[in-house]
Amino acid sequence: MSDRKRYQDLFEARETFSPAEIRFEYVRRTLGLFLGPLAFALLVLLPPASLPLPAARLAAVLAWVLIWWATEAVPLPITALLGPSLCVVTGVGKAAETFAPFGDPIIFLFLGSFILAEAMYATRLDRRFAFAILARPAVSATSTRIFVVFGLITAGMSAWLSNTATAAMMYPIGMSILSALSQLLSSAEGRTVDLSRLRYGTALMLVVAYGASIGGIATPVGTPPNLVAIGQLESLAGIRISFFQWMVMATPIMLVMLATLLVYLRLALPPESEQIPGSTSHVAEERRALGPWTSAQRNVLIAFLVTVALWVLPGLLALFLGTDAPLYRTTQRYLPEGVVALLGALLLFVLPVDWRQRQYTMTWNNAARIDWGTLLLFGGGLSLGDAMFKTGLSKYVGQAIVGLTHARSPAALSYLFGATAMALTETTSNVAATTMVCPLAIAAAKAAGISPVAPAVSSALTASMAFLLPVSTAPNAIVYGSGCVPITAMLRHGAVLDLVGLVIIPGAVLLLSRLLGLA
Repeated sequence: MSDRKRYQDLFEARETFSPAEIRFEYVRRTLGLFLGPLAFALLVLLPPASLPLPAARLAAVLAWVLIWWATEAVPLPITALLGPSLCVVTGVGKAAETFAPFGDPIIFLFLGSFILAEAMYATRLDRRFAFAILARPAVSATSTRIFVVFGLITAGMSAWLSNTATAAMMYPIGMSILSALSQLLSSAEGRTVDLSRLRYGTALMLVVAYGASIGGIATPVGTPPNLVAIGQLESLAGIRISFFQWMVMATPIMLVMLATLLVYLRLALPPESEQIPGSTSHVAEERRALGPWTSAQRNVLIAFLVTVALWVLPGLLALFLGTDAPLYRTTQRYLPEGVVALLGALLLFVLPVDWRQRQYTMTWNNAARIDWGTLLLFGGGLSLGDAMFKTGLSKYVGQAIVGLTHARSPAALSYLFGATAMALTETTSNVAATTMVCPLAIAAAKAAGISPVAPAVSSALTASMAFLLPVSTAPNAIVYGSGCVPITAMLRHGAVLDLVGLVIIPGAVLLLSRLLGLA
């Protein structure tokens, strides 16, 4: 067995939790399973006197759904379907209007981007990009350069692929580099150096997990919470944020957070050695193993570039020609982001890899592997958010939040809901956290008479900053399974970066949204 194969087998990504963590998950989910329907029954039998009947019934439905989302008592997409179903059963709304948000155009933006990301993963185009960069001699010269470039690649990939897929791709590459460092130190010291005790190992694994989460905020399709905020703002507040506007607002924040991550981890966990002999040859070997470019990879690259170009085109036209230009208005009307995503995905089903055999770049079996559950979760969130505003429950909740917290300014509400989303996302999915918090942020902003953009976007971005626990995100779980990241290290460094994110993100969102004329 080759060294490469042995290390791949030895360090295969796995989610490994301690017995205490397993017990916590068991208790959390069991309690939630019973608390959800109990809260629903109590609110149905004893509705708040200050609410009209439809709003009171919706409050009961929301109590059940939010408890199950927070505790993950059942799969999140199932809970997303339960909420609208209960709305129909309890008379909150008719089936046609309650389930209409599942056909919202932004869901098809999700769908198209998921198919494109799956194609990049299936054809190994993502690994080709990563190894092409790492194979450069200037990059692999020192451990610090490898560390910095590793973070840049992870964040850059995560802006277009899912955070989990990015972390799963970068994880084995990082572990093979660490194995080379372990062998170097073992030879130098005349003893076996435990890979799990290397400071550099902890830093490299954390930059994979945290870099994937940070990179996802840069584009609307980088991570689902971004599209949740965009969809909720358009549906509940009538405010549309374009693909280009989101990138202009979120990319600087991503770069600041990524720079902070790299500098902090480099200082907190300095490498044992600046030289890693063999890393260059290993990366070159991995790159050679990918072989020449395939027809499928070229087709995926074409579809991806066409899609991204059409996503940012309206924003560029608005920047150079103005929003009153006929060409800008035409592209806005005929090339909305959701349609562009679908057209890009559809290209994959018609660009051939073998014309004689009628084999195309993407098959339905490949496409079926995308995260359909997130589409259902997003649709359920849109449905419940829409019901909150139609029944008047959102106005009541918004006024209650403003009255209790006395937070009325854009800054106060942005930090309030940013902190709320960050706290929730440490123990539940970032999609669920954003789906729960974003409508409340919009409702509170409306009650305070201010723009909801900064509070809503802040909640979405901070929901991606889940650095504290292995269970907070899938990337955290992946690197925790390596054995290179002690739970104390994740808690300590994650807490610092959580605090940094909470300080930076809401203020930066508020400033940039104002510069863009969104707030």
